[in-house]
Amino acid sequence: MAEHNGDRRLSDRTLRAATAEASEQTDAVGQEEAGRAIRGDAEEAETGGSGPAVPMPGAVTAPDGGWGWVVLVATILVLALTLAFPSCVGIFYTDLQNEFNATNSETSWVPSIMTSVLHAGGPFCSLLVERFGCRATVMLGGVLSGVGMAASSFANSITELYITAGIITGLGFCFSFQPAVTILGHYFVRRRPFANAMSSTGTALGLCTLPILGNYLHTELGWRGSFLVLGAMLLNCCVCGAVMRPLKPPGPRGRPLMNHGPVESQKAPWGARTRLSCLWAALRKHMAFDLLRSNLPYRLYSISITWMMLGFVVPLIYLVPYATGNNMEQRKAALLLSILGVVNIVARPPMAVLFNLPFFKGRHVYVFASALLVNGLSNSICCIGPSFLVLVAYVLTYGLSMSVVGSLMFTVLMETVEMSRFQSALGLLAVMESVTLLIGPPLAGVLVDHTGQYFHVFLVCSAVVASSALFLMVSFYMLDKRDGRASKQ
Repeated sequence: MAEHNGDRRLSDRTLRAATAEASEQTDAVGQEEAGRAIRGDAEEAETGGSGPAVPMPGAVTAPDGGWGWVVLVATILVLALTLAFPSCVGIFYTDLQNEFNATNSETSWVPSIMTSVLHAGGPFCSLLVERFGCRATVMLGGVLSGVGMAASSFANSITELYITAGIITGLGFCFSFQPAVTILGHYFVRRRPFANAMSSTGTALGLCTLPILGNYLHTELGWRGSFLVLGAMLLNCCVCGAVMRPLKPPGPRGRPLMNHGPVESQKAPWGARTRLSCLWAALRKHMAFDLLRSNLPYRLYSISITWMMLGFVVPLIYLVPYATGNNMEQRKAALLLSILGVVNIVARPPMAVLFNLPFFKGRHVYVFASALLVNGLSNSICCIGPSFLVLVAYVLTYGLSMSVVGSLMFTVLMETVEMSRFQSALGLLAVMESVTLLIGPPLAGVLVDHTGQYFHVFLVCSAVVASSALFLMVSFYMLDKRDGRASKQ
């Protein structure tokens, strides 16, 4: 019996030793896996499928693939339904004028307010992203834009259209567009130029398909029925938002990236000074005023883009009225926008691959400025005449240069600021853009009302966009030259 008990105790010790050894091996494997997660190996991230683990709070390893491709497709569709939409309102421009007996200036406020609110809502969008995450914010934007356009079909005055189609729909576009671009930047780092360029094809896709669809709906249903159907179509932003799942940390303690919940804080008495402090802290967080003051490249880029937007969107709004005002068929006039979209769709994917090459690293801003210069000068082609062939040549030149501008706009911005500050930098830039986007089309409408000719609008837009490109090119060249001299010293 004693011998048997001794054997059993020996067996128990052997079992405990084996268990301890297995536990140590498991811990070693776990530590090795954790080390790989912290190092953020790119090859492991690509094969990870749904996305990598976050090694530390506030840091995330971008998958650069996997579920990121689904997010990229969703972003393309969101941009197709949002950024391209205001330009297609020109198809219904004449109907709105006749329906409400409005001037060019009064009618142009509809796409102007829509585009302006799309950009000006950036700070509110940033707050929603922090509180509810990118996925919920995109879906909320889809609901707002769909309801806004559907309500526009029942408008009885041009002022009601300002509220429904302008403010409500524009705010919905903002809530869908900006979070989609932001979460895409977190899913891609090494392939970010490629992802941004590919996502910009969404605008081209919208320019290609929405004019044809709008013209068909206009012929079959009139402008009211068209607005109702387009409102239903905008609800697809909710579907796109649903697939934008946040990047999750490995442990249960962390919270998903861009999907933060409410943070509990101790209650304190709220005096006037405390409110002002909190307001200033929120402004600094969601609108990058400190970057505008301390980051010179961001300041130069913001000034250039803000001035550019005064004339960049206007030609797209007035192209169809310009063509139909010179006795061109509505079908052919709408076809011009579709050709513009086709050019963008064909050109942007190869440009996405091209601009991702190492050669263009550090040169994106100069390529962007050069394309912007060509884009601005191309508007003067319309002054040759209103014939269909001339306008086709115009949209081909405009479309190719627009492809480069759209492919690099967010890439250049991401290169001027840290990715952690991108949302706030984009929010402030969007607010600055909204001012010029708001006044651009109405000023063009005033010019048309006084001169009776549309080609003056394209001349002014040519000067505005070209001057913006020259400012950006010269200022960044001088900045690089200064930094080069400083590095030699």
